[in-house]
Amino acid sequence: LRRRVAGRRRGVVPPVAAGRVPGGGADMALSLGEGGGGSRLRRQLESGGFAAGEYVKQLSQQSDGDRDLQEHRQRIQALSEETAQSLKRNVYQNYRQFIETAREISYLESEMYQLSHILTEQKGIMEAVTQALLLQADRDDPALGARRAAAAADPFLPLSAKDAAANEEGRQRTLTTLLEKVEGCRDLLPESPGKYLVYNGDLVEYDADHMAQIQRVHAFLMNDCLLVATALPNRRGAYRYDALYPLDGLAVVNVKDNPPMKDMFKLLMFPESRIFQAENAKIKKEWLEVLEETKRNRALSEKRRLEQEALPRPAPAPPESTNPFDEEEDEEEEDEPSAEEEVVDLSLEWIQELPEDLDVCIAQRDFEGAVDLLDKLNEYLADKPVSQPVKELRAKVDERVRQLTDVLVFELSPDRSLRGGPRATRRAVSQLIRLGQSTKACELFLKNRAAAVQTAIRQLRIEGATLLYIHKLCHVFFTSLLETAREFETDFAGNNGCYSAFVVWARSSMRMFVDAFSKQVFDSKESLSTAAECVKVAKEHCKQLSEIGLDLTFIIHALLVKDIKGALQSYKDIIIEATKHRNSEEMWRKMNLMTPEALGKLREEMRSCGVGNFDQYTGDDCWVNLSYTVVAFTKQTMAFLEEALKLYFPELHMVLLESLVEIILVAVQHVDYSLRCEQDPEKKAFIRQNASFLYETVLPVVEKRFEEGVGKPAKQLQDLRNASRLMRVNPESTTSVV
Repeated sequence: LRRRVAGRRRGVVPPVAAGRVPGGGADMALSLGEGGGGSRLRRQLESGGFAAGEYVKQLSQQSDGDRDLQEHRQRIQALSEETAQSLKRNVYQNYRQFIETAREISYLESEMYQLSHILTEQKGIMEAVTQALLLQADRDDPALGARRAAAAADPFLPLSAKDAAANEEGRQRTLTTLLEKVEGCRDLLPESPGKYLVYNGDLVEYDADHMAQIQRVHAFLMNDCLLVATALPNRRGAYRYDALYPLDGLAVVNVKDNPPMKDMFKLLMFPESRIFQAENAKIKKEWLEVLEETKRNRALSEKRRLEQEALPRPAPAPPESTNPFDEEEDEEEEDEPSAEEEVVDLSLEWIQELPEDLDVCIAQRDFEGAVDLLDKLNEYLADKPVSQPVKELRAKVDERVRQLTDVLVFELSPDRSLRGGPRATRRAVSQLIRLGQSTKACELFLKNRAAAVQTAIRQLRIEGATLLYIHKLCHVFFTSLLETAREFETDFAGNNGCYSAFVVWARSSMRMFVDAFSKQVFDSKESLSTAAECVKVAKEHCKQLSEIGLDLTFIIHALLVKDIKGALQSYKDIIIEATKHRNSEEMWRKMNLMTPEALGKLREEMRSCGVGNFDQYTGDDCWVNLSYTVVAFTKQTMAFLEEALKLYFPELHMVLLESLVEIILVAVQHVDYSLRCEQDPEKKAFIRQNASFLYETVLPVVEKRFEEGVGKPAKQLQDLRNASRLMRVNPESTTSVV
């Protein structure tokens, strides 16, 4: 194409005619400007055998220049835009059809609901007709009506053989129909003679947290339980088992209408709750009424059963005896009342409703109310004999106690929110203690607080100076430890056996604190002065625990002794290396500080080190009659001693003393060696003056400050000061062992 354009510019006529392509089977025309060019181009692009590469190749051969290619490109671009607009129109049209289809489906669903409601009303009418026929039969036969009424009030009362068989057969048929409709419930719902269907209907389940629709269910209420089933998608009228809840542990709560959420009620069964929506307000009212009535009938039947079991059974008549002495024994036994004759009255209303009340208290998180009910029951049964009804009641109550304990344990678990401090756990801990679970309450409380302390330490941001971070760390840790100790003393005041567990917990918490402390202070190779300040801050915070009678100073000493020893030895090595380096460059010359200000500053530094007679070593103008090496050694040694005394505790006594001896030996041996090797009388006199400063001024100051900081003198330092030479060497030798 470039060659053709270049030839055209030079005036060369291309060998191809303007209208046809030689050798082309289809003789493709180039007259794109004609009226039918757009339709031909569209048909060519839409053809099944279109090859883009061949098309571009032919187009480049037929074009006379870039103008033809630009025009062709514009035509293809216009065709592309037209195609895009057509696609948009088709998508919009399909979208409208989709909306109309969804609307039709919604209308169909509404009609299905109406049809279901009509069928429900028809069923109610048929049941009403059946009831009317039964009433008419009762009027014709009053005796049969009385037996039916008694059977409706108490299903356990005996009927005549015929009526009982008919009633049992009808209930069994209903239950069999239920088992056929619901898959997976035949094994969970055995066909028992006393079980029958009371009410059923469709409901919609909603999420309790977000109030979002979950699924449509069908609920079957029986005389002793509630069965919830979900509809099978491909089988009409068939359901799959979802859940089964006994009425003894079920609580029904009405949910206030809050449009668009209305006609709802909540079922509470530990440890979960479910919200269902009825079709309308009438059906919701029927569900609430029939649930409450069935629960009352269940409780009444259970009460009568317990009363019947509690009645004393007549003892079998003993066989007649011919022994004349048996009559006297029988008379004596009649005089003594038997303990078995005492019957425990479990028919009280609060006892009958106790399991249900416990479930409600647990579901509503009224832990105090639940424990109060348990205390009331224990007090009532304290002096009562243990009969079979009492054992059954105890079994039901013990199950609720386990549920309550699980909830309280979950409240104290570290997975829960750790906000609120130790007081946030007081409620659960106090109730566990009242339930007799002091050991478990202590363990869970300490675990919860350990997780809270660890979380608080992890949330500290490591920024700025190390000392600032240590201040924050000590404040967070020791404040939490103090609050935990006070709360522990309040909660477990009457349980002295738990205090040993708290001491063990405090030691483990201190170890966690020391790990974070050492990682920031000692592992990062901070200076000895910074480490000393940090340890001092930790000791001061640790003394705050003495307010409650808790002294953990010895624990923090034991945990830090290894790191402090390492820091002292490391700093000692640094001082020794620096002293050796200065000794190697020693020229034994007086110091010239050049300005009075520098001399005054040196006086203040030496005075702060404890050297009060430094003025006798100063000369005229700004001269000091001491060597730079000796002055630097004095300042560095006294600084090391001051920082080490801040870290001091008895376990570090020998480490500190040995470090001081090693540092002093380096300087004294150097002076001793220089004094023996120097031949110049003036320098020798200057060296003796420096040695006198070390022996008579520096060493007494070190000994005095060490005794003040430790509380007792150090014999090793006294030996160094009293000896004329620290190390005896061969006088003729020019070397010294350091």
